[in-house]
Amino acid sequence: MDGKDQIIRLGKLLAEEQRRGCDDRAVNGGLERFLTAWRMDAGMALRYEAVQQALELLAGYAVLDQATRRARVGIALESLRSLFRAQPNSQPAPVASSAMPTRAPTRRASCPDAPARPLTPDSPLDDVPGITRQMVQSFRRLGVRTVRDLLYHFPHRYDDFTSRKTIAELQPGAVETVIAEVLDARTLPMKSGGSRLDVLVGDETGTLKVVFFRQPWLAQRFLVGTKVVLSGKIGVYDGLRQMASPEWQPFTDDDLIHVGRLVPVHPLTRGLVERSARALIKQVVDRCAPMLEDHLPPAVRERTGLMPLPQAIAQIHFPDSRDMLEQARRRLGFDEFLFIQLGVLQRKMIWQAQRGYAITRRDDVHEAFLRRLPFELTGAQVRAIEEIFADMARPVPMARLLQGDVGSGKTVVAAAAALQVIASGYQAALMAPTEILAEQHYRGLRALLGNVLVPRDQRQVLAEDDLDPEQRERLEEIKRILGMSGDDDLDGRGVRVALLTGSLGAKERRRVLEGIARGDIDLIVGTHALITESVQYAALGLAIVDEQHRFGVEQRQRLKDKGYNPHMLVMTATPIPRTLTLTIYGDLDVSVLDELPPGRQEIKTRWITTVERDKAYRHIRREVAKGRQAFVICPLVEESEKVDLPSAEEMHATLSRDVFPDLRVALIHGKMLPREKDAVMIAFRNHEFDILVATAVIEVGIDVPNATTILIEGAERFGLAQLHQFRGRVGRGVHQSYCILVCDKEQNEVTRQRMEAMETISDGFRLAEIDLHLRGPGEFFGTRQSGTPDLKVAQLTDVRLLQTAYREAQKILADDPQLERPDHALLRAKMDAFWVETLQAG
Repeated sequence: MDGKDQIIRLGKLLAEEQRRGCDDRAVNGGLERFLTAWRMDAGMALRYEAVQQALELLAGYAVLDQATRRARVGIALESLRSLFRAQPNSQPAPVASSAMPTRAPTRRASCPDAPARPLTPDSPLDDVPGITRQMVQSFRRLGVRTVRDLLYHFPHRYDDFTSRKTIAELQPGAVETVIAEVLDARTLPMKSGGSRLDVLVGDETGTLKVVFFRQPWLAQRFLVGTKVVLSGKIGVYDGLRQMASPEWQPFTDDDLIHVGRLVPVHPLTRGLVERSARALIKQVVDRCAPMLEDHLPPAVRERTGLMPLPQAIAQIHFPDSRDMLEQARRRLGFDEFLFIQLGVLQRKMIWQAQRGYAITRRDDVHEAFLRRLPFELTGAQVRAIEEIFADMARPVPMARLLQGDVGSGKTVVAAAAALQVIASGYQAALMAPTEILAEQHYRGLRALLGNVLVPRDQRQVLAEDDLDPEQRERLEEIKRILGMSGDDDLDGRGVRVALLTGSLGAKERRRVLEGIARGDIDLIVGTHALITESVQYAALGLAIVDEQHRFGVEQRQRLKDKGYNPHMLVMTATPIPRTLTLTIYGDLDVSVLDELPPGRQEIKTRWITTVERDKAYRHIRREVAKGRQAFVICPLVEESEKVDLPSAEEMHATLSRDVFPDLRVALIHGKMLPREKDAVMIAFRNHEFDILVATAVIEVGIDVPNATTILIEGAERFGLAQLHQFRGRVGRGVHQSYCILVCDKEQNEVTRQRMEAMETISDGFRLAEIDLHLRGPGEFFGTRQSGTPDLKVAQLTDVRLLQTAYREAQKILADDPQLERPDHALLRAKMDAFWVETLQAG
């Protein structure tokens, strides 16, 4: 057997260590130092899997507790002895050999002397030496099932134990690290029960007392003469400096794991102990991070100055310094941004590589539309319309996002676009998230497009005398359903707008569907009903999606699929920072309405505490006495034991019974059926109620011009973007309007900054940037957007890194649109895996 003498030497030492109770004193300097030297002399012995298994088991030996040491030394000895139990005339198989094992391999836990499988990034966690079944199960609860998953299970913070001092230099109150020798260790009983371990350590400058509570097993670890590294806060007790329950580990010349460095703190769950998990992760990172193949092409790494992937993975877990940690974060954050940009830009390229309808611009129709408006367009509206018209004139489908603050006039822009499409002989469809918002759009679009003449193909305009009785009856019924008189139809040249929602009667729905399929209806407004299988369009030329963040990517695609590559316009009243626009809507060009129509009043906003609530109620009563209405928003539907906030149900009961018993108070929340919510909202709009108590369901779009006050309870629970949306529910009429924020969290600096921002800033885009900076992207929409990437490392506030990734994605796709080149194979696989995970999570 090659290397037999070295294997015997290793076995003898392990047997001695086992005989001593695994105290790590069988050899001077400890077992790990011996193994480092032994590897240098082992030669051919390292070819055997049994030897590799033994070395893997003993990695990090100095920081293991004694029970784990005994188990691992026992397994390692059995593994080495199995090499000498081979059948006569047979040789144990080295790692590189193709010889079959003499017996089928089984799980290590049930057969300690089974040959170990080489550990790779794709190995299951069960293959990691020394891992327990409980640890495997606990990691699985965190979604960590393989070695690769563990490599990408990044720390969520770091404890800074880098400040290494002599004992004389230690400052009370500071977190310090010191290397010292154990001078004395005593276990003493405590009055409260249990025991404490008092350890006296010293260096050449002085001594320090270290105390551990209720950990009696540590007495065997702090033997007199042992050198240790300690990290913790320096306290003072009875006038003497001391450390209480610090992090510690035996001093070795090898890497420190728990002390004396930036110590990673990983997300854990029940069944995982921090020190053991950290030691395990260190073992895996050291063994397997170097095996990772870098998916970034060398040219990209060179242009961006990013560190290689194996180094970045190692440094994100166990950074050598703050600078190396930032470099690792930059590399891994760039990867996430690049995957996003490659995905959305590919989607845009695929969409725009298809042929679409080129819409001929009709200035006469547009001028007629403008003349009908009772106001002049803002500069931003004119700019957005020109961008949309230019897109639609090309024979490729438009993909554009129209974002504008509450009241900025998005519907007028959408109407102008729809009118051009209809004038070219095609249909337009607008999909809204709720029936009441769809009805609101329907009313608005009918008013905007009424009495505007659109040119028709002669075949589309037949004199009633030329129609057969069945055609005439069908046309009259469609007009009746659409609420159009003969004058409205303008002899067949008026815009026919239909509302398609789930509340239509069966017969009317059938007639509307027939009208859509035949092309008798020009503009269809509705909810998800627009994308059901029963809806067939004659020639869908423009698909408009309102409040895009309420719909998933799949729903948007299904509306696109209803036509032959129709133009796509998505709208949102949520002002979105540029970084979020590049990620969530990166496949769309962007038009921004950053001006409000002239004459729109500023809503007065005030932040009050709960003890001032009566003042707010007096204000509401004064407004109702003037004939106005009010919203009261609550973050919860029902009372909660965990959160001390008034729920909508509680608030409704209190206001209607105790505060405003003489007023009409209604309730609406997300647990109600859609038709129940719509009935309440319509009744409130019709002034059948004075006050509406609601949850976040009223955030989007509802238009009640008579409402002048909105009071928001638990305002700290909502993002600034959401609060701004709530505020936009008032101020839609001619009366001065008010927004009152109720929040007690004055001691929280972030909350204070957010509430003050709401009081002083009315620009939704500025508020969105502040919200992203203060609360992060996860809170931006209140709930996670469908299909929004889940970023582990990248920060959406890092605009420069995102733009770098955007530029690199453009360069890569310009040379290789489908990522088909061999040098892009790894990158394509990583990008695909990233988006699969994103869509599954979304």
